[in-house]
Amino acid sequence: MRRTGVAAVLCAALAVTGCSGDEEPVTARSSSAPAPSFAPGAEGIGDPYFPKYGNGGYDVAGYDLKLRFDPRTDELSGTATITATATQDLSRFNFDLSRLAAKNVTVDGVRASSKAEGTELVITPAEGIVTGRPFTVVVEYGGKPGQLGNAVLGEGGWLHNPDGAVALGQPESASTWFPVNDHPADKATFKLEMTVPEGVEAISNGVPGPTRTAAGWTTWSWSEGAPMASYLAMVVIGQYRMTTTTHNGKPMVVAVAESLPADGPAARSLAKTGEITDFLATKFGPYPFDANGGVAVDDRNIGYALETQSRPVYGPAFFNGAPNESVVAHELAHQWFGDSVALEKWQDIWLNEGFATYSEWLWDDHKGVRTLAESFDRVYNSYPWDQPGGEAGDPGAARIFGSAVYQRGGMTVYALHRTIGDAAFDQLLKRWTSEHKDGNASTDDLIAMAEEVSGKQLDALFQSWLFTTGKPAKP
Repeated sequence: MRRTGVAAVLCAALAVTGCSGDEEPVTARSSSAPAPSFAPGAEGIGDPYFPKYGNGGYDVAGYDLKLRFDPRTDELSGTATITATATQDLSRFNFDLSRLAAKNVTVDGVRASSKAEGTELVITPAEGIVTGRPFTVVVEYGGKPGQLGNAVLGEGGWLHNPDGAVALGQPESASTWFPVNDHPADKATFKLEMTVPEGVEAISNGVPGPTRTAAGWTTWSWSEGAPMASYLAMVVIGQYRMTTTTHNGKPMVVAVAESLPADGPAARSLAKTGEITDFLATKFGPYPFDANGGVAVDDRNIGYALETQSRPVYGPAFFNGAPNESVVAHELAHQWFGDSVALEKWQDIWLNEGFATYSEWLWDDHKGVRTLAESFDRVYNSYPWDQPGGEAGDPGAARIFGSAVYQRGGMTVYALHRTIGDAAFDQLLKRWTSEHKDGNASTDDLIAMAEEVSGKQLDALFQSWLFTTGKPAKP
């Protein structure tokens, strides 16, 4: 994400979640095995910053949503089919679901009981689910979706606008429009069929499928086959000019709100998506997804851009008067850093934002705007070094979108580059994005890999740049 103002470790610590390490799943029990000891899955995944985000006891493989939204009434309804595997003997389990009501729930085709407890949907299957067993949950639900108010982090979720809606937000948003394990540690594939009034566009993640129209309604279909963190799921509904092309053999879908100029700054910026992607691929390795593109919305309530997987969404403030290629470079860099290689815990968000900020500097260097060193110096010389929450590697829950995460994070990447040299840094980038592709990783994982490829001990470097508030010496 970019705002206008500014691995195994977690799996071991959070064994009740979907993390299963390298162990083979248990699909059956021998006659000598102890009887299952069924217990409820945890009502939070256990993230140190946001302990109640997500849920424990299962690992989601995929979400398949078939929904209908009527902008005239603000009503959303439909079904979510969720495939998962138990990571403990489950007596019951939770999904995150806010503002919407479940009407009917089945587990493997058998009616299950369900109840709402705040923003949790608590499901009790007819029989316990043993560890390692795959299961399928179908939830029929509906209501008027809304946003998740957070006094510190702001609004996220389903935002109504005059001709449709936008579902978007970080660190959480998905629970406002479908039942979900809402934490990036549990990535899953994603399919969406969204039915809206004829003449209205519905744009989402991944590869576009066929549309069909009947009786005044049009169904749009989208499919993201790479595992995706839940906050990266989005849908944009309204009046949009859509351009669908092919780039490097993959569909490229760019959509710009009809209320924005057809050849204005937003459209011209998003037109650079393919060129910028190709440049970043020379640094980070092959683009990681089966589709690409972007969406420019015209809603002043969205004061940020977000790296929604395979199709970032950009708020209008980035395109006031002139094209802005930097924000496009930032969000496209996230497709590698943050999307394909996702967080294990929110404390490590600098891994997303630091590399994305550094990628803006890379693009400026490539275009001859300023060199990498000049970009670093501009930030280094003006950065407020003694600000509260200045530890980029541990900013605190209230400051995960603070300047330390972005600017000090970007400087950390630059300092690492200068310390280990071009050859090792190039190897690090490409190994990181290939070895952790479609997975999750941590700061400790990055440090270990950087030391391995460089042959250098880097504790002091990372301590001074990530875990102190003082001003490190220039690299």
